[in-house]
Amino acid sequence: MTGVLRRGRASLAFGFFTQGVAFALLVTRIPAVQERYGVSDALLPVFLAAVPVLAGVGSVVTERLVRRVRPSGLLRWSQPVVLLALLGVGSGSQVGALAVALGIFGLSVGMLDASMNMLGVSLQRAYGRSIMLSFHAAYSLGGILGASLAWVGAHEELALWVSYLPVVAVLLPAVLVGSRWYVDGAGEPEGAGEAQGVAFRLLLPLCLVMTFAYIGDSTVSNWSAKYLKDVLGGSEQLATVPYNVYMVTTLVGRAVGDVGVRRFGAVAVVRVGALLAACGFAVVAVAPGAWVGMLGFTLLGIGLCVLVPQTFAAAGRLFPGASDAAVARLNIFNYVGFLVGSPLVGALGDAWSYRGAMLVPMALVLVTTVYARSFASGGDRYGGGHERPRTADVGRGSNGL
Repeated sequence: MTGVLRRGRASLAFGFFTQGVAFALLVTRIPAVQERYGVSDALLPVFLAAVPVLAGVGSVVTERLVRRVRPSGLLRWSQPVVLLALLGVGSGSQVGALAVALGIFGLSVGMLDASMNMLGVSLQRAYGRSIMLSFHAAYSLGGILGASLAWVGAHEELALWVSYLPVVAVLLPAVLVGSRWYVDGAGEPEGAGEAQGVAFRLLLPLCLVMTFAYIGDSTVSNWSAKYLKDVLGGSEQLATVPYNVYMVTTLVGRAVGDVGVRRFGAVAVVRVGALLAACGFAVVAVAPGAWVGMLGFTLLGIGLCVLVPQTFAAAGRLFPGASDAAVARLNIFNYVGFLVGSPLVGALGDAWSYRGAMLVPMALVLVTTVYARSFASGGDRYGGGHERPRTADVGRGSNGL
């Protein structure tokens, strides 16, 4: 049984890694996509906004589908679709083809994100200790690799399909093989339907935390380079560094974060993470120069990295009889934060100042400390690792193990 869990954990971690690679390859090559299809600056935001909107739709659909289909089955087929849609984005030539490829990418990403985190939550329950951060660490590692591959493609002036095809050719068969060992974990007991009926009311604090975390994340993703160059006076080369620093510190924080949760509890880790992230935004807002600003973005990576994985884990603990539905609903607010964050900071920066705009995500992240108790639902069970693995509930993987 231990072997089943270990194989399930490794295969799911590879799924997270693959998703990190695919998403980074798309978002870091947006200028090349725009140039390939001749998309105007006015139309580009519409295309970019459509992806998270459709991903939210995909997450809603996943909540319905998991009542009949195991999350492992949805993940097994949505991941290849994401990779093929990425290749479609890079190989088309007409705007209509781009719209179709991005539409498929958005819908399948929503299903993929929801089903991945469903499996992560159920595996953590089976292990009886915090492992959720390790999956998101794999995603961060994939994001770093994807961004690096994108840089190579841009530096060598490779066509998009030339950059994407080798990655898809390697990852597609790998995830199909790896999906044989996905483990669904504990099934939902009787009464899950009643738990779903009250899920949103009880989930609301976690939904807010998820939204605020992604507002912070999208602020760094979309504005760190511009902020360092235009506000803090950094060079164009130095302006590319903050996001890389943020990604590396996110990876490191998630790689060691599970140990912190086991020792100190999820509530303490979330509070410390929120305070560090708020301090990071404050440092960025008052930084006299580029290097102090880099320190702020470093703190942001260490602080924000724990919030999203622990929010998914808390939803699973809050609704042990309806964790799949809770995760699917919570996942929608991932995309809400992504949609709100970048336009919010941009509008405030234009109307007021970009330094002042950084104080808004700082305040929102601080609100997370108010909701920290929501992360200890049912007792802070993964703080000390006292809950025994429910191996009786994980006798079957997606391949019938």
